[in-house]
Amino acid sequence: MQHEEPHKKNNRLADVILGGQDGLVSILGLLLGLAASTKSTRIIVAGGLATILAETLSMAAVAYTSKMADREHYEAERLREIQEVKEVPEIERQEIVDIYSAKGFSGKLLDDIVNHITSDHELWIDTMMKEELDLLPVIKRDVYVYSLTVGISTFSGAMLPLIPFFFLGVQVALIAALILAIIVLATVGVYKARMTLGNPLKGILQMVTIGMGAAIAGYLIGLLFRA
Repeated sequence: MQHEEPHKKNNRLADVILGGQDGLVSILGLLLGLAASTKSTRIIVAGGLATILAETLSMAAVAYTSKMADREHYEAERLREIQEVKEVPEIERQEIVDIYSAKGFSGKLLDDIVNHITSDHELWIDTMMKEELDLLPVIKRDVYVYSLTVGISTFSGAMLPLIPFFFLGVQVALIAALILAIIVLATVGVYKARMTLGNPLKGILQMVTIGMGAAIAGYLIGLLFRA
């Protein structure tokens, strides 16, 4: 069975939280604004669905273009390193020496490491990319997985506060949407606190404050237009 590194799982979970949190907070403000300006669940649901679709496509597109930019940047830097190793190999070799000297290697062990790396062209380039430029390759499959993950999580997070409006009256649905949002945001706050060894209560307060701030802003704008 293929082993999967824990940090990769955490990265994917972070992507899910990013999309879900963004979708939830954005739509929550919109729903409260619509609920303040109209009592029609039909208008609220229609506006919510239209915005969720746009938000989902937008987040997925931004995720895709950002990862593709990282991939293209890596490829461009790699070509530059290949050219430099070809044209000024002694300078590039000295950079390997400096890198591993800074890691604490010296004497014959340092010489053996440098000789081993520089004897393999691909290994040499890969080492320069990782150790000198702090860049890792971006696999094209990962670009698609990342953008799809962000898109789906955005849609899922945004749908949560909208669901009550399919089944309940505006006022009751509004309360249910707020409760759902607070529960989700509090859960995200606890998770973030655990990942950063922070204070869970502080994490909850930060996330709920952000969500409720967006909700209040949307509600006030809705009241303005109703007036």
